[in-house]
Amino acid sequence: MDVGMMWFDNDPRTALTAKISRAAEYYRQKYGLVPDMCLVHPSMLGERPDLVEGCAGKVSVRSNRAIRPGHLWIGTEEEN
Repeated sequence: MDVGMMWFDNDPRTALTAKISRAAEYYRQKYGLVPDMCLVHPSMLGERPDLVEGCAGKVSVRSNRAIRPGHLWIGTEEEN
């Protein structure tokens, strides 16, 4: 994903899936597109990354060390 929107939410009481849902809804309202990809720092996946990494709703979630903790990079995946 080259183009997307950076979203910041470092509230430890909010689940990652809720953060992604909020960011996805904002993205949809702002850009008129439905995001399908979200990159997060590996530390945000918690102790059981297999429970989150994969899909949150219809948004594919992947870890990426280039994303700072507390941030989400959300957008649409490019097709080759």
